[in-house]
Amino acid sequence: MISFQHVSKRYIKHKALRDVTFNLEKGKVIGVVGENGSGKSTTLKLIAGLLRPTSGEVTVDDQKVDRGISRMVAYMSELDHVYPFFTVGEAVDYFASQFNDLDREKAEEILSFMKLRKDQKVKTLSKGNKGRLKMTITLARKVPYILLDEPFSGLDPMVRNAIVKGLIRFVDLDAQSLIITTHEIREIEPVLDEVLVIREGQVLGHELVDDIRSNGRDIVGWMEHLYEGGHIDG
Repeated sequence: MISFQHVSKRYIKHKALRDVTFNLEKGKVIGVVGENGSGKSTTLKLIAGLLRPTSGEVTVDDQKVDRGISRMVAYMSELDHVYPFFTVGEAVDYFASQFNDLDREKAEEILSFMKLRKDQKVKTLSKGNKGRLKMTITLARKVPYILLDEPFSGLDPMVRNAIVKGLIRFVDLDAQSLIITTHEIREIEPVLDEVLVIREGQVLGHELVDDIRSNGRDIVGWMEHLYEGGHIDG
């Protein structure tokens, strides 16, 4: 389980998270959604050990998060982090040398699904194809928690829809959780088990998707309802 207990994160001129408390259980596909600048990416970076909270505590399976948590967490940044002079195959080889839990056979399968060739140069890839490569490297790791930060940025709608549906093929929900930040809420809704809404650095809502649907709403409609009555002051 991932646990945030009274977590705040302050940058020099901005408080990205403010006294946030929530738990995310294993074996689920979880969407972390909200407006730009709401604190979604900060939340993932705290889980990945790339940031430290200003106050409060973040734990993964009862272990306090630090840089070493990468042995349990695979994190895909929204930023480019693959050397442009690599080929696709060399990029996979490099990350396999950094993470001994990277499953090369699974990586090959995902590359095929993503329609990427191992001889393609990273520097020649479109933004969408670079995103597919980053997803491949992240999803191929055998770790309990997979974090994808805006993984569908740069993908055209038809490709995006196919990749969303295919993602679940590569996640073992008996042993892994998939946590995604995204603006593409309608497209990803069919695969989500749970959704966490962050607004202005605080949790505005946290529900199981089945519970949202049982009340006659989809995720977007539920969020709109929250936003109408859930403005956070301060």
